[in-house]
Amino acid sequence: MQNKTQENYFLSQPHQPFFILGVFNAIVMVLLFALSYKGVLTLTLNTTILHVYSLTYLVFTNLFLGFLFTTFPRFNQTDAITKKAYLSIFFINTIGTLLFIIGLFTSISLVIATMSMLFISHILSLVQLQIIYNRGNATDKTDSRWILLSNYFGLIAHLFFIAGVWIDPLINAAILLSFYGYLIFLSLSVAQKMIPFFSHSLISKDENFMSLLFAGFMLKIMFLYLHIVPFEIILDIVIGSYILREILRWKLKPFESPSILWVLHLALFWLPIAFLLSAIISTAELFLETSFYFLNIHLLALSFLTTLLIGFGTRVTLGHSGQAPNADRFVTNLFWFIQVVVLGRVLFSLNIAFGWGLNFLFDISFTLWLILFVLWGARYVKVLLFGLKL
Repeated sequence: MQNKTQENYFLSQPHQPFFILGVFNAIVMVLLFALSYKGVLTLTLNTTILHVYSLTYLVFTNLFLGFLFTTFPRFNQTDAITKKAYLSIFFINTIGTLLFIIGLFTSISLVIATMSMLFISHILSLVQLQIIYNRGNATDKTDSRWILLSNYFGLIAHLFFIAGVWIDPLINAAILLSFYGYLIFLSLSVAQKMIPFFSHSLISKDENFMSLLFAGFMLKIMFLYLHIVPFEIILDIVIGSYILREILRWKLKPFESPSILWVLHLALFWLPIAFLLSAIISTAELFLETSFYFLNIHLLALSFLTTLLIGFGTRVTLGHSGQAPNADRFVTNLFWFIQVVVLGRVLFSLNIAFGWGLNFLFDISFTLWLILFVLWGARYVKVLLFGLKL
C-alpha cells in the first residue's frame, strides 16, 4: 500500500509534476542554448529564439502553472482544479519538451509543430484559469484579473513566436510582449498580492498601483519596439521610483523576517532596482556607443523573476507536503547563490560592453545557472516525487 501511495504521490498535486518539468527544462534548455551559442552544437532553431522561447514557455510557464494551478483556486475561493485537467496539460507539455529537443537536432518543421502543440496546451491552461476565475466566489477578484490578463499576453506572444517563423518583425514583438507583458507583469501581479500578506503588512495598497504599472509596462514595450531610447530611460526611472515608493510604504520589515520570507522581499526590491539600473544602462549605451548585451532584461529575469520563483517554489513545495515552510542553512545559502548568478551575468555583459576579452565569463554565467537549478532540484526532488520529509 505504501509503494502505491508513493507511486501516485508525484501526480497527486499540480505543483509537483510542473515544478519537476520546469526545473528539468531550466537545466537542459540553458545547456543546449549555451552549447549552441559557443558553436559546439548546430541546432535547427535560431539561438536567440531558442533562448527566449524555451525559457519562457518550457521553463517559466511550467513553473507558473505549478504555482497557479495550486493557488489560483484559493485566490478565487473555488474548488481545486481537477486532476484530469492538470495532468492532460502536463503530459502535453512533457511530450512537447521531448519533441522540441528532438526537433532542435533534426528538423525545424518538428520544432514549429511542437511550438504549435505547446500553444494549444497554453490555451488549455488558460481555459482552466478562466474557469477557476469565473466560478470563484471571492468578493474581490482584482488581482486575479491582472494574473489572467498577463497570461493572455503570454498566449498572444506565443502565437507571435510561431508566426514569426514566417513574419520576422513579429519575433521582436513576441520577445517584448512575452517578457514584460507576461513573465514580469504576471510575477508582479502575484508578488504584490502574496508578499504583503505573508509579511502581515496592514498597510492598504494604492488602488491604482497595478493599473498605473500596467500602463507603464505597455509604454515600455512600445518604446522598446520603436527604439525610442530617451523615452524608455525616463519611463524606467518613473516605473522604478514608483514601485520602490510603494514597496517602502508597505513596511515589510525584511531584516526581521525568516529567510523563507526575506527572499521574497529581496526579489520584490530587486524589481524597482532593476528598472532604475536599466535607465543607467540605456543611458550608458547611448553615450558610450556600446552594448551591454541585454543586461536590462537579464537583471529582471534573474534578480527579480528567478529569485521570486525559487522563493515561492520552495515555500509551496514544503507547505504542500505537510512541512513547515522554513529554510534551513542550505536553502538560505541557495537564496544567496541566486545573487551570485545575477553577478555572473552582470560581469559577462560588462565584458561585452568594455571589450575585456574575458569570454570565459559566459561559461561561468551559464554554469552558475545550471548549478542553481541542479542544487534546488536535488534538494527537493524527493519531496516533489514522494512527499518525503527533509
